[in-house]
Amino acid sequence: MTQPGPELPAGYPYSWEADVVLRDGTVAHVRPIRPDDDDTLQRFHAAQSEESIYLRFFAPIKRLSDKDVHRFTHVDYVSRVALIVEVGAEMVAVGRYDRVDGDSGPTAEVAFNVSDAYQGRGVGSVLLEHLAAIGQEAGVERFVADVLPQNSKMLTVFSEAGYEVSREFDDGVVALSFDIEPTEQSQEVRAAREQRAESVSVRSLMRPRSVAVVGVSARDVSVGRQVFLNLLNGGFTGELWVVSTSEEPIKGHDTYQRVSDVPGPVDLVVVAVPAEAVQDVVLDCARAGVRALLVVSAGFAEAGPEGELRQAELLQTARRHGMRVVGPNSFGLINTRDNQRLNASFAEQMPPAGHLGLFAQSGALGIAVLGSAARRGLGLSDFVSAGNRVDVSGNDLMQYWFDDPDTDAVGLYLESMGNPRKFSRIARRLASRKPVIVVKTGVSSYGVPPGHRVRETRTSPDAFQAMLRQAGVIRVDGVHQMFDVAQLVLNQPMPQGNRVAIVGNSDALGVLAADTAANRGLDIVHGPVALPAEADAATFEAALDEAFADPDVDSVITCFIRPLVTDGTEVARVLARSSAASDKPCITVFLGMHGALEELASTPVEGGRRRVVPSYSMPEDGVRALAAATRYGEWRARDHGHVVHPEGIDRAGAERLVDEVLAGSPQGRRLQTEEVAALLACYGIEVWPVVPVEDRREAVRAARKIGYPVVLKSVSPLVRHQPVTAVRVDISSDHALREAYAALDERLAPLHANRFVVQRMATPGTPCVIGSTEDPLFGPVVTFGVGGAPTELLGDIGYRIPPLTDVDVSDLIMSVKAAPLLHGHHGAAPVDRAALEDLIARISVLADQIPEVASLELNPVNCHADGLEVLGASIALTSPDTRKDSGRRALS
Repeated sequence: MTQPGPELPAGYPYSWEADVVLRDGTVAHVRPIRPDDDDTLQRFHAAQSEESIYLRFFAPIKRLSDKDVHRFTHVDYVSRVALIVEVGAEMVAVGRYDRVDGDSGPTAEVAFNVSDAYQGRGVGSVLLEHLAAIGQEAGVERFVADVLPQNSKMLTVFSEAGYEVSREFDDGVVALSFDIEPTEQSQEVRAAREQRAESVSVRSLMRPRSVAVVGVSARDVSVGRQVFLNLLNGGFTGELWVVSTSEEPIKGHDTYQRVSDVPGPVDLVVVAVPAEAVQDVVLDCARAGVRALLVVSAGFAEAGPEGELRQAELLQTARRHGMRVVGPNSFGLINTRDNQRLNASFAEQMPPAGHLGLFAQSGALGIAVLGSAARRGLGLSDFVSAGNRVDVSGNDLMQYWFDDPDTDAVGLYLESMGNPRKFSRIARRLASRKPVIVVKTGVSSYGVPPGHRVRETRTSPDAFQAMLRQAGVIRVDGVHQMFDVAQLVLNQPMPQGNRVAIVGNSDALGVLAADTAANRGLDIVHGPVALPAEADAATFEAALDEAFADPDVDSVITCFIRPLVTDGTEVARVLARSSAASDKPCITVFLGMHGALEELASTPVEGGRRRVVPSYSMPEDGVRALAAATRYGEWRARDHGHVVHPEGIDRAGAERLVDEVLAGSPQGRRLQTEEVAALLACYGIEVWPVVPVEDRREAVRAARKIGYPVVLKSVSPLVRHQPVTAVRVDISSDHALREAYAALDERLAPLHANRFVVQRMATPGTPCVIGSTEDPLFGPVVTFGVGGAPTELLGDIGYRIPPLTDVDVSDLIMSVKAAPLLHGHHGAAPVDRAALEDLIARISVLADQIPEVASLELNPVNCHADGLEVLGASIALTSPDTRKDSGRRALS
């Protein structure tokens, strides 16, 4: 990353800098142009072909004039913006926009120039995404561009971006124009491009054609030697190179002093040297054109301040030279596919091949996770240990597994999370096609392993849980539960509902399964059926077939102890056969059998895949896994709605107001009443005016101006939430107001709570509280609760992470336990849900678009059958940290 320097102009926007992955997996750096880029820009232009120059400038300009170079490199970063893209030390593209506001509103003219060598790699698309996001922040609404008809590549950049592009042909030029407000299509295009690019970059890690291990000792015991031997013994089919100080061959492989000495291309380098020597190895890898590094060396950020500097230098060097990094302090990488077997890890034995992609962070957990999978007979497609997670994270692996045909489910053991906002976005796309199972014990920086880059969160742990539910992720409490769920979703169909049958030959196990199922929200519609201990295999089969055939049953739970008159293996085969004949999932508690075992597997079906009935040691384990899979199946089957885009939003006006406040108060402050009303008005939200009064005379004047009937209430923090003590409602005359004022003034004087306001009387309704906070880790978090005791005493608050869909908004309202109060509880009229959902949608968009809003609360929001009124509001602004996943494509 570029460091601050005296040559940079004031206001240089560091937050625009980003590392991105191009279409071919290359890591590039996007940054604002600087005045000292004049020579770089001139060299870039001189290296372009005559055709590229003509397509960009509509003329054969062999050399840029000094005036043009100065104009291109000296921008104000507001109305004139320019970005360059670098790969290593080479500038490979430049893009810019210039404000040209006219009749069509805030408009900017946009143009790109991409190096001939990097055309077709998605550079133009990255520049367009970043410039559009920057333009939105500056209030630009529309981009225009003039493109020659023969410039098909640039025309494609615009046409495939997902915007609604209009074209006009005039005087030999195609004039393009489009609104840059994100659409669902443009967001999906961006997400798909990001996924493909990041997947390609991870592919060089997971499926290398050649691997070099640096630090292989001639001694029998060393980290590098162990990884080398595991690669060798694991059956790696590509080129395997040894980099060692030893001059003698090791296990029949010639040795080389440096990676750059290796006589062939190297895709992946395993770095196993002391921490202080890693930087030299990384620089040598850069010279050799290596694309991926696995750093198993320890002694980085987990080791203290010196190690933190070493780790930052590792990331900076790798990013500058376009390399992806797993580690440092990683346990390693494993790929079990027969034609690409890779055991670049400390695990001496490869786990069995299968269809679970597994990600963990620490080495100790890696050992535990691999051991548990092997004991259950649960096969893996890949295993990755991120170590200190300096670069490659669970987000990257989810991108890789998204379209991997060999991975049917994903398991993530997360000790920390660096970018929950991006995680949520990626996990939601992945969970729509594959189960994502997450082990995460907490979200605060407390207890985070040393060496992990994590921002501290100030929000409730409930927000993290809500984020996972919103994304369709299955959260579990440990490795044991993760594999409980995995062996079900990998081996059985997805549940289509929560109705279950229970069949077995043990009353005790059947009752225990039934109790657990009921407590987990499953509906028992068949059984429990308890067969006699002397039942034979045919009796078992008949009972099972009847349960599977029941049209009211969605899943079958079976519980067996070893029968008295028949072999348990025979019953297991009957269970496997009955299950395979149905499209309904089945689990079993088969005492003595635990895992996805051969005895419970059906004969191979078309394509070679077999149906396995997963067996659990106790009913609680199996039923918990089934309940989790059922909730996931319901989430996956439902309509997830569309991202909300309420009408009548003036984002530019809101940003101007925020900028004006922060110009006078750079550290931020609470907004005054009129500023709160003005900011909310930009998002179509009206706040009923509240008039502070000092005495009865002022109260009467305020009431006459507002119009009777009115409310008189104390706003003292001591009593403001005590409606009986602190409020007088439905006051309809001057006389009544004077009496109410006198009574309240006398009653509240001992509490020093004589701070009164007058407000118009609202229709009687149910008070609600809607809020948002800008969290350093999560970004914007929207909250909802029913006012009064449910929110203030019981903590009955719902959380969601923007951007929200209409379904997310509805789910947020229904997530609180007090939601029945909004829907006709005890004969009351239901509130206007449409009005409430619209208000929450507007707050979610405000929170998403204005990161300077540190906190916002609408309290109370008076909801009733005919609509709602916002009776109180408070907003605090601050100068925000750079928000993770800000809308511009970037590595986490």
